[in-house]
Amino acid sequence: QVQLVESGGGLVQPGGSLRLSCAASRSIFSYDMNWYRQAPGKQREQVARITTDSSTNYAESVKGRFTISRDNAKKTVYLQMNSLKPEDTAVYYCNTGVPVRFSWGQGTQVTVSS
Repeated sequence: QVQLVESGGGLVQPGGSLRLSCAASRSIFSYDMNWYRQAPGKQREQVARITTDSSTNYAESVKGRFTISRDNAKKTVYLQMNSLKPEDTAVYYCNTGVPVRFSWGQGTQVTVSS
């Protein structure tokens, strides 16, 4: 079973940037990987996807601001988040596409506030 550890979250002002990392305990090169987020009182939603050949797509709400990437040698997926907005506040998770193949990690909290 692959374990996922998300990191890089924090408190940032509107307009700021953060880079999230998702480190896997085993190789994930054969999996499409997604970043998800869950805001308080809301369902978890997919925000970005990267395929095994590094094609990407994004939710409309983050398109043009977020960039997903992967480093298979490091077993890590990244999410560069720019021009952050208060509505980006959430716990961010990574995993495969639905139905997810791995147990959920603990996530990393992103708070966008002045």
